[in-house]
Amino acid sequence: MSAIRYFNRHTGQMETEQVYGEAFLKFSYANPLGALPLHLMVKRAGFSRWYGKRMDDPATKAKVAPFIAEYGLDPSEFADPSDSYATFNEFFYRKLKPEARPVAESKVVFPADGRHLGFQTASQIEGVFVKGQRFDLGKLVGDDSLAARYADGSLVLSRLCPVDYHRFHFPAAGTPGETRMINGPLFSVSPIALRRRLAYLWENKRTITKLETADMGTVLLMEIGATCVGSILQTFTPGKPVTKGEEKGYFAFGGSSTITIFEPGAVKLAPDLVEWSAKQTELYAKVGTAMGG
Repeated sequence: MSAIRYFNRHTGQMETEQVYGEAFLKFSYANPLGALPLHLMVKRAGFSRWYGKRMDDPATKAKVAPFIAEYGLDPSEFADPSDSYATFNEFFYRKLKPEARPVAESKVVFPADGRHLGFQTASQIEGVFVKGQRFDLGKLVGDDSLAARYADGSLVLSRLCPVDYHRFHFPAAGTPGETRMINGPLFSVSPIALRRRLAYLWENKRTITKLETADMGTVLLMEIGATCVGSILQTFTPGKPVTKGEEKGYFAFGGSSTITIFEPGAVKLAPDLVEWSAKQTELYAKVGTAMGG
C-alpha cells in the first residue's frame, strides 16, 4: 500500500504522513484477515470507549514526552507546560496559545489543523482518495431535502491525524444552532481505510450544526467520529454569536474529521486547496488560515 502524501501549504513541499498505529490500520483495512475483528470489535462504540478510558489512565502521562519527540510537536505552542498534563488524553485535546494560530482576514478559515480536500461543487465530487469514489451528500447530512439545498455549494473535508491539535473552530462568524447527532459505527477515517470505502464518512457517528451567517447564508458544520475517538465534545453555546476562529469543540483520543458545507455561491475556495484536491492530494494547513473568500 502506497504512503500517504500531502502538500504542506506552510513549507511549500510534498510530505509523507507519519501514521500513528499504521500496522493496526493496514491489518484491519488492507488485510483480508482483518475483516472479522474490524466488524466484530473495532468499528463498535464499546471498543473506542474502552480505548478512550485507557488514555485517561494516569499511567499514560508517561507517553506524552515520547510522543512529542517522535512526532516533532512544538511545546512552545501549548497553552500549558508539556509536563502538566495528568493523562495522555488530557494532552491529546490540549489547548494552544492564541498567538500560535492567528486568524486570517479571509472570508472563511480552516476549522482545524489537518489535511484538507476542497470541492467547489458538492454534487460533482468524485475521485476522492482513489478514482471512482463519490460523495453521497444525502446520506452524509441524513436529510435528502437539506442535501438538495447544498448540492451546488462548496464542501471542505478536513482530516485530523492523532498527531494534530484536536480542537475544532468556527470557520466564520455567525450564530450557531443546536448540534444534531447522527448515530453510527466508528470506522477509521484514515486514507488507509477511505481508499477502500469512502462511505465510512457517512456511515460513522457524526454531528451537524447550522451556523447562521450575515453574508453566506447557513453554513453546515459537521464532525465525524472514528475508531478510538472517545467523544465529540462541543464547547460552544447554541444561540450565542461566535467570532471567526472561535473554538467550537474538541475530539478526545483518536484521528477524525470535520466537514464544512456552504450554500451555492457563498464562497470561492482558496486556489491551492482546489488545485491539490483536483489531483486527489490533500493540502495541509493550520486552523485559522485562509480557506476561501
